[in-house]
Amino acid sequence: MLLASQPWVQWSWVRTHLHVIRHEVWQHLLLTLLAVGIGLLITFPLALLARAWRPLEGPLIALTGTLYAVPSLALFAVLVPFTGFTTTSAEIGLVGYTLLILLRNMLAGLDAVPDDVRDAALGMGFGRWRMFTRVELPLALPALFAGIRIATVTTIGLVTVTVFIGEGGLGAMLFQGFQNTFRTQEVVGAVLVVALAVAADVVLVGVQRVLTPWARGRA
Repeated sequence: MLLASQPWVQWSWVRTHLHVIRHEVWQHLLLTLLAVGIGLLITFPLALLARAWRPLEGPLIALTGTLYAVPSLALFAVLVPFTGFTTTSAEIGLVGYTLLILLRNMLAGLDAVPDDVRDAALGMGFGRWRMFTRVELPLALPALFAGIRIATVTTIGLVTVTVFIGEGGLGAMLFQGFQNTFRTQEVVGAVLVVALAVAADVVLVGVQRVLTPWARGRA
């Protein structure tokens, strides 16, 4: 009854709590950026290793797929006894969920490079590293960015769950609103999570268009 009598948003509360909202948004972004950034640092060498030695690709995909399949609350429950209610626990879990997405897209992008392009680069005297940095990686960027976009949007949603180990960003507002039956916190938290996901995706699309003008021209 109390919840039904509340307005969807009490703007006076929003105005007096802007500093809290800004803090939660910043924490949410920081947790997301750290997770995706660390995920890229891990998957990049793994993709190169799997590309150089094909038998390793299957086990790597299976391992990262297993991590992705573990329920988030169960994973955090396992981590907390070892790393505590800390950002480290949150990041271990969040990074684990980015690995499969990033690795599969990175490998798909590298595999999509035409063989005749590689042959042409070898014919021009390109060494292995030069061919990777000047030919293969640029052509793989669209697939890689697709993976980064999916991983980023997914992580923004998953960050809300880390509220149960003392983090959570905007998830803290959602949880507090639910606990206190205060609709404004729930609505503001939910809207901002969606807005962050949409904004991050738009920004990454823009970065991709700048870095891959040839793909834009072909489209």
